[in-house]
Amino acid sequence: MSKPFDPDDDPAQVAAAKAAAKAGALGEDDLLREDPVNLVVDPAVPRDAATLILYRIEPDGPRILMGCRSEGHDFMPNKYVFPGGRVDDEDTGIPIASDLPEDCARRIGLGARRPAREFALTAVREMFEETGLVVGERGAVTSDASPSWRSYFEQGATPSLRHFQFLGRAITPPMRHKRFDARFFIANAGEALIDDRAPADSRELADLRWFTLAEVADLDLPNVTRFVISEIEVKLAGNEQADPFYLYWTQSGHVRERIS
Repeated sequence: MSKPFDPDDDPAQVAAAKAAAKAGALGEDDLLREDPVNLVVDPAVPRDAATLILYRIEPDGPRILMGCRSEGHDFMPNKYVFPGGRVDDEDTGIPIASDLPEDCARRIGLGARRPAREFALTAVREMFEETGLVVGERGAVTSDASPSWRSYFEQGATPSLRHFQFLGRAITPPMRHKRFDARFFIANAGEALIDDRAPADSRELADLRWFTLAEVADLDLPNVTRFVISEIEVKLAGNEQADPFYLYWTQSGHVRERIS
């Protein structure tokens, strides 16, 4: 397995972090309350990223999978987040068992610099690397898989995207020293996973658990994650027709639109 992506290892992001530190930028936990006075010169270019929220419906209500980031990171240390990370070049051309629903792919593709499928494949790969869970269908092992996918295919699975729903998109504000243009997916674990194995902690995420929505409220969360959870609650309450959110920043503050 290749080393999981760590935004702290991205040279462009690290350089921007140093510039942000000199400029006295705000801390990450003020993400949804950015102030234009904290703008930095030559902000980092947002990197494409993807996140997958897996949920299960239990007798006590829905549960969602989250884990705690290592305290060694200067990007959201000790915060509870969903598995995800940056889109990798090796996420291109991966064989799949099924594709994204047509309308889901269309909405993801609006304003995107790459095919919608690549975001979803990144989410599949990151889920496996960070939790050990395998999103896909049983299938033949691909012998010539790229290094970052080899361990995944050795599980006897092929990525399947048909159960994915597009929850929304968020672009990190320009005053942040680490910036991402992230697409968020949501899927029922009972449909999306090849088996019911338990999630396993990794170097990226610890304390991986299926949390109830009430338990999530008491976790140490980035503000943007709390916003995403509010969108999850709407979706899990049965509002399947809710359009995906689009969260981005202007000099007037954050803008939250709907992608129709």
